[in-house]
Amino acid sequence: MTIQDLPIVNACLNALATVFLMLGFVYIKKGNKTAHRNCMISAFVTSAVFLTCYLIYHFSTEVVTKFVEPQWFRPIYFVLLFTHVVLAVVILPLIFITLSRALKERFDQHRKIARWTWPLWMYVSITGVLIYLLLYQIFPQPKPVQPPAVEQEVAG
Repeated sequence: MTIQDLPIVNACLNALATVFLMLGFVYIKKGNKTAHRNCMISAFVTSAVFLTCYLIYHFSTEVVTKFVEPQWFRPIYFVLLFTHVVLAVVILPLIFITLSRALKERFDQHRKIARWTWPLWMYVSITGVLIYLLLYQIFPQPKPVQPPAVEQEVAG
């Protein structure tokens, strides 16, 4: 595996987090607290691995993928990307607060914030997969052209 494989890995991690979040929601609605807890911890761990891989990719590569084509879809893509990024930043502390309240068994407080955390986390996970699909599968973007390296003369 190379650094260039991380976008698909990240999309898969986001998809897996989405599955865990959905199952966690279903289990808590059915009253299965143990299965809910296990799914939500799995979603947290999966999201943490995603974030680690995402940061490794973006700090290890100079490639910047830009959405250029098709022009008609750019505004839609940028609205999706903007909401995804903003909510990804917002959701991070909410996830920690929600998890902390559950681990401390403050379930009334946990439920109050989880009503906000869960749908935002789902949105961020789903749009993460959607952004990958748009950039790499549905509308593959042209590869950025790397300028040739400029050789420097050594004064002598």
